[in-house]
Amino acid sequence: MAFQLLINLGIGLIWMFLMESYDFGTFLIGFIIGIFLLLLMNRFIPDTFYLRYVFAIWKLILLFIKELLIANIEVLKMVYKPKMDMQPGIVALPIDLKTNWEITLLANLITLTPGTLSVDVSVDNKFLYIHAMDLPDVDETINQIKGTFEKAIKDVTR
Repeated sequence: MAFQLLINLGIGLIWMFLMESYDFGTFLIGFIIGIFLLLLMNRFIPDTFYLRYVFAIWKLILLFIKELLIANIEVLKMVYKPKMDMQPGIVALPIDLKTNWEITLLANLITLTPGTLSVDVSVDNKFLYIHAMDLPDVDETINQIKGTFEKAIKDVTR
């Protein structure tokens, strides 16, 4: 990925020097031309096209913002209810993530989302223990986290 980015930056710089115009617009045009050249030469470059990872990172950021807004609204509803009928609990989330970086990212995303808190990671890195402010259905919560955050993290790192 880094190699492709360096090639693309080099193509942008070469384009800027060939056009003898040393402004950002000319560099940007060369950079976009470099993207198309890298797409054309994709089968000769050993790694996956790097913009795939850039889009996956943006998708993860937007997913987190969406989940953050939804969780804030849900916590606000719970706090302002006249009758508190919450069911707090701790759930053991089975995780398929392998590296410490992936597990840490998942734990931080869960902790930053209101209403949930990452408590601990099992010794064998197979489970992440999460405290939830309202946990009516454990399986639904597990499936929701695995389908959103864990899937998006896998898209970014693999």
